[in-house]
Order: sequence, then structure tokens, then C-alpha cells
Amino acid sequence: MKMALDDSGALNVVRSYEPGRVQIRDTVHQRSLIALPDRLHADWEPATADALRATHFAPLLDASVEVVILGTGERQVFPDPAVFMTLMDLGIGFEVMDNGAACRTYNILLGEGRRAALALIIAAD
Repeated sequence: MKMALDDSGALNVVRSYEPGRVQIRDTVHQRSLIALPDRLHADWEPATADALRATHFAPLLDASVEVVILGTGERQVFPDPAVFMTLMDLGIGFEVMDNGAACRTYNILLGEGRRAALALIIAAD
């Protein structure tokens, strides 16, 4: 599915998504990643929602984000709530959804000028 913001400028916008791959700006990624409006953390470690740990969110702790959109693969999987304790302690909101919905939601939030992060788990083949 193709997606785009009309006036994305230099933002890390999701241009397209399909199972196993996501295009952010002009680059296709096939591994888990964290996208912020102005930064990209490619090759993010967790390959499954079950492998997700609180320490995986460390790249977000100094990013001044309002909300983290977590895509857990082709279906929504809720990680252990303890994984989100650090985010909750910092007042950072979070939502868990499948990857397609996560990509769409992240783009909408960027379009609204919100300081959002997309944490996308892409299972290794």
C-alpha cells in the first residue's frame, strides 16, 4: 500500500508498506526500525513482539516524543505491559497495532505536526 504526506519536506514519512518491507522516504527497509520525524534508527533489534524489552526503547528516551506507535508485525500482538513502564514513567503515550495501521497512524500524526515515533517490528525471513 502506498502512503504519503503532501508536504513532507525532510520528514521521515512512510511512502509505502507491504508485509516484510517499508519504504521511508526513498529507502526500503526489511528489518525492524524506529522512525522519528528527523531521525531513523535502522536495524532495530527486536524481530518479534515477544522479543521486545524495555531497553529496546532507549533510542527514544532523549527524543522528546509525545507518542510511540508500535507496529508488531502483520497482526496486532500486545507485549508484556512491563515493556512500556519506562515510557509511562516519562509520560510518553503508546499505541500497539499491526504494521499497516501503525504506518498509516504515524503518517497522520506527522501530518498534524505531532512529535511521534514509529517503532516497527519486521520479522526476519
